Amino acid sequence: MTAAKALLAGVELGGTKCVCVIGTGPGDIRGSVSVPTASDAQATLARLGAALVELRAAHGEFAALGLASFGPLDLDLDSETYGRIERTPKEGWSGVDVLGFFSRLVAGTVGVTTDVIAAALAEGRWGAARGCADYAYVTVGTGIGVGVIMGARPLIGGHHPELGHIRIARAPGDRWPGSCRFHGDCLEGLASGPAIAARSGASPADLAPDEPVWDGVAHALVQLAHNLVLSFAPRRILFGGGVALAQPGLLPRIRSGLAASLGDYLDLERLSGGVDALILPAGLGALAGPSGALAVAAEALAPR
Repeated sequence: MTAAKALLAGVELGGTKCVCVIGTGPGDIRGSVSVPTASDAQATLARLGAALVELRAAHGEFAALGLASFGPLDLDLDSETYGRIERTPKEGWSGVDVLGFFSRLVAGTVGVTTDVIAAALAEGRWGAARGCADYAYVTVGTGIGVGVIMGARPLIGGHHPELGHIRIARAPGDRWPGSCRFHGDCLEGLASGPAIAARSGASPADLAPDEPVWDGVAHALVQLAHNLVLSFAPRRILFGGGVALAQPGLLPRIRSGLAASLGDYLDLERLSGGVDALILPAGLGALAGPSGALAVAAEALAPR
């Protein structure tokens, strides 16, 4: 007889909305409540806490709670501020103790990580990285984030990776200053949704695939893929997020650009089965966020 899967709860804290879910995975989400991410962090957390209590009453006790939050987050286990949001562009949220709030609300196991690392874990558990221990998940949307999984574990050192803010090789002749409030023309400042809108004057969703702005976006994301391959040797790089998934022509351009950028330096066929198998769309789509929170809960229960 197959043992019943543990009931899990998750909270995804995003830049515009937060989602509270309960279930066992993306194919079994039994309840979901969404609230706007207001600048009053404590009011938002209180609404999420009430939603969690409501879901627990409707669907039963859960074994663990997973928190998947925008960042940057303090994920240093030895830090006195572990689980707090650090300096963030999101008004009203710098220094907020996300882990502390939910740990006081829930008596059982609570896990926490960034939203992009959580989505990466979900892709490994249920999505396009199943069976792969070494991969990266890239989200291209309001911001750009990367979750790196090595040996089936998230890569976290003194802080979690912030690869959306790396400096990249600019396209020849491109002098646009970029839109990142911290770094100007870093990767996120050149290829995120707000950067595309600032440069083109239109929402990325409204732009045709042959608009010139996509040349710069593809060039920037090729630089990211190039650096990921040479830094971490992932066997898969998954692209998700609203911008990446809404433009199906973007991934073929990243594949061809990466092959040209790397030249013959690496044997991609041996590494991953070729560039077409290395660069893939994320498998969970719009469920990546809530599934990520559930994956964090499942990880918190797993023996170490």
